[in-house]
Amino acid sequence: MPQGQPTEVPKDGLTTRQRRNRPLLMVHTGEMKGKSTAAFGMALRGWNQGWDIGVFQFVKSAKWKVGEENAFKALGRLHEQTGAGGAVEWHKMGEGWSWSRKQGTEEDHSAAALEGWKEIQRRLRAERHGFYVLDEFTYPLHWGWIDVDEVVDTLLTRPGHQHVVITGRYAPQRLLDAADLVTEMTKVKHPMDAGQKGQRGIEW
Repeated sequence: MPQGQPTEVPKDGLTTRQRRNRPLLMVHTGEMKGKSTAAFGMALRGWNQGWDIGVFQFVKSAKWKVGEENAFKALGRLHEQTGAGGAVEWHKMGEGWSWSRKQGTEEDHSAAALEGWKEIQRRLRAERHGFYVLDEFTYPLHWGWIDVDEVVDTLLTRPGHQHVVITGRYAPQRLLDAADLVTEMTKVKHPMDAGQKGQRGIEW
């Protein structure tokens, strides 16, 4: 896409404005770091546009605090206090999904992941958020905890104007085929190759 212009215009009956503003399904996959980081960068842009942001983390432990979580919660408070940006909700499976008030990290992980997906389905039907980050959602799909066909069908038929970005390795092919944007993070070089551990502010 040289200079941001598409190489061809499909004959889909849409105007340029309609095509530009249609809701997108996006997938960030691959072996390298940066998948979630890129998704949160998109969410930050969406917040600046006033979109309601919903983040759902499917694998990370409750003890794992990512810097973006604190930043987005602060932006959510800023929105509540001043009206700037958009509303923010952040939910983490490892803490027990906040809507269910379950705090047991010992509960069956597959059941918890399925519960999270069912809630996302309800929110999509209700057009609850403008931008969804389904962080590390590819793993419960890859492990067979959640039905891929059901996920794809739900996402392709979601109503209104709701963007969805999914992150994680091993994204199933059907999801990749359905997505509007697919990015694969490929490792060329990483400090860990030279024995360096993760660094504050870079990895979390």
